[in-house]
Amino acid sequence: MAWLTVLLTAAALLVGATLISTGVSLLRNYWAARSIGVPIRIIPISPLNPFWVLLDRKVLSLIRRLPFGDNSFTRYNWRGWEVEDRYRSHYEMGDIWVLVTPFKNWVYVNDPQALMSLFRRGTDFPRPVFINEILDVFGPNISTAEGERWKTMRKIATRCFNEQNNNIVWLEAVSLANDMLRYWTTKSAVTSSADDLRTLSLHILSRAGFGKSFKFVGHDERQLSLSPSNSYKESLQTVLENLVLILGLGTKFLAKTWLPRKLRTVHKACVSFQKYMTSLYEEEKQAFDKGEVRDHNLMTSLIRASQDEAKTSGGLTESEIYGNMFAFNFAGHDTTAHTFTFALYFLAAHPEVQDWLSQEIREVLGDSPSSEWDYRADFPRLKRCLAVMYETIRLYTVVPSIKWTDNKSQSLTVGYKTVVLPPNHMIAPSYGSVQTDPRFWGPGSLAWKPSRWIKPASSSDADAVSKPGEEDFNMPVRGAFVGWSDGVRDCPGRKFSQVEFVATMASLFLDWRVDPVVGKGETLDTARRRVEDLIKTDSGSVLLLQMLHPERAPLVWKKR
Repeated sequence: MAWLTVLLTAAALLVGATLISTGVSLLRNYWAARSIGVPIRIIPISPLNPFWVLLDRKVLSLIRRLPFGDNSFTRYNWRGWEVEDRYRSHYEMGDIWVLVTPFKNWVYVNDPQALMSLFRRGTDFPRPVFINEILDVFGPNISTAEGERWKTMRKIATRCFNEQNNNIVWLEAVSLANDMLRYWTTKSAVTSSADDLRTLSLHILSRAGFGKSFKFVGHDERQLSLSPSNSYKESLQTVLENLVLILGLGTKFLAKTWLPRKLRTVHKACVSFQKYMTSLYEEEKQAFDKGEVRDHNLMTSLIRASQDEAKTSGGLTESEIYGNMFAFNFAGHDTTAHTFTFALYFLAAHPEVQDWLSQEIREVLGDSPSSEWDYRADFPRLKRCLAVMYETIRLYTVVPSIKWTDNKSQSLTVGYKTVVLPPNHMIAPSYGSVQTDPRFWGPGSLAWKPSRWIKPASSSDADAVSKPGEEDFNMPVRGAFVGWSDGVRDCPGRKFSQVEFVATMASLFLDWRVDPVVGKGETLDTARRRVEDLIKTDSGSVLLLQMLHPERAPLVWKKR
């Protein structure tokens, strides 16, 4: 039994060393936080701890049942707590407070002017790219680069997300959304809405990103290939659907021959996707050298912009092109798909908003067939459709931005007080709070109300009511909405996502409406309230913020 004694002793020493190290780190970070002079809360585990990320919800659900279960640890030490908390913590502690953890301190800021200062001062408050290093799956990219390399990538990326590409997004979204609608309207109940919206987003990215068009196939009709290497679409789909595994384990580990077949299939998909990008890269380089004009998809534009930039200040390496294409796909797929899902279920719970939407769509597009819808003429007028997206992101920002002080102290003015933030402090713009704070959004700030984004056209009389399609967009106080970040490192694909969303909404709600399936003993109104409750109580962070079980609320489509 000597080996058991040794094993127990080693385990005890390891636990003791971990506790001592954690205690020392907490004490050091606490004193650093004290120097700021703002309220403090302390939690014993870092939210960036990869093991805790896998366990947080399950462990905390047990602790909350204990008599002492309501404390800072259970309140702040899980992914997505900001959405549930909203502005509660800031109303208790003010517009700036610090969460002390063993790894880094997190400074939460709720003041719009302070947030705009954070975003504008990109050099003083850079993005903590070390958090995004896991995105270097296929090469360095705009999410992980710093300094001059980031500037080069940003300049080239800005050239890629252009109006020609937006037109591709519009045409593909309209076509695919109509195919998806035809699939949904043939079913008595749809449980696969979230999966189908992921497919829609994937296919739009395939066309706008790589020039590959695919017909929409509903979730229940899909026949997944056992070998994703057989198809570019299947390889990309497998990569995007298994990002947690890929980012967590890495492609090298997934190549191990002794792993289960599913994991090895994911690795084959990564290899296949890499080969496809390599082949397209070589084709486009040759076309560029010959002066041939090709499609305005993102891959083509990225290569051409990089080749042009190489003549002056230097373009992107081949690895950086692959890395950025992966980053574009990662950023543009799940983010948009999850936003679509939130919006669809909110709309199912709010028939009056569907009527409001349909009124605008009918006014702008009339009876013209979808093949004649024009991006440049129609998109700018569909402001109510865009308002649905803004309002959904206001309440459920899928991927918030984070800043930090890096290795220098930085001053920040919050309200009437200027504080000095020590080095190595994370700064979290409090999206859940600032985007719902009644001071900026009024007494109904927690309600989903897209009409808050719409106002009469500025050219109309003060008492006049503008017709749908002629209204203006009503932006809030600058800094009170930062759904796509802001400043020099805002999202370059913002308009890409907006065009995709608006085109899809217009296609779905021109002639159709969606309702929840009424359960036993329910009325339609109680079913709608159940759907809205599901959004609020069953949403959380996996890789991004999302509805966790939308299939629990089947939907049905009906002709207007």
